[in-house]
Amino acid sequence: MSQERRVPVATVDELMSLLGNCADAWDMPDRSGDPVDILDHDRQCAELLRREFPEDEELQVAGLVHDIGHVLVPGDDAGHGRHGAEAVRGLLGERVARLIELHVTAKRYLAATDSVHAAALSASSQRTLVAQGGPMTAAEVAAFESDSDFDAAIALRRADDAGKVVGLTVHPLEWWRPVIERVAAAR
Repeated sequence: MSQERRVPVATVDELMSLLGNCADAWDMPDRSGDPVDILDHDRQCAELLRREFPEDEELQVAGLVHDIGHVLVPGDDAGHGRHGAEAVRGLLGERVARLIELHVTAKRYLAATDSVHAAALSASSQRTLVAQGGPMTAAEVAAFESDSDFDAAIALRRADDAGKVVGLTVHPLEWWRPVIERVAAAR
C-alpha cells in the first residue's frame, strides 16, 4: 500500500500502523528491487541489529523503520532516508532520525571505501546509489568518518544490505512494540 504522508508520526500506534502498511509495499514500484517487502526487510534489519547490538535499542528501532520513507513518499529513492527521519524525529528522537537518514550516507561511504561491499550491492541498491549521489569523495569520506554516529550508521547499512532474505523467520511486528515504546519514552 503506497501513501504520501508528510506529517510527523505522533504516536507509537501511528508508527505501528505505518509499519503494518509496509507489508506488501516494495522499494521499487514495479517490484524489481529487493526480493522481500519493506516490512520483511525492516524486521530483518532490526533483528540483525538486535543480535549484534543487544544494548542499543535506538539502533534496532532505526533498523526497523529505516525504509518507511519509501512508503511515505513513493518513488523518491534519493530522499527516502530524509523522509523517514523527518516522520519519526519527534516520536523517536534525534539519534534514531539521524541513523535513518545516515543509512543512505553510509551506503555512499561503503561504495567508496569497500570494493567488496560495493560489488555485493543488490541490483536495486546499485541502481539507486546513482540517484543518492554515488560513491563519496575523499573529503566526504573524511567528514563522515568523524561523525559521532559513524559506527552505528555503518552497522545499520550492513544490516540493510544483509536483510533481504526471502523466508527468513524473524520476530513479528508486534514483538517490537515495547522496544519502540521504550525508545519513544526515553527521547
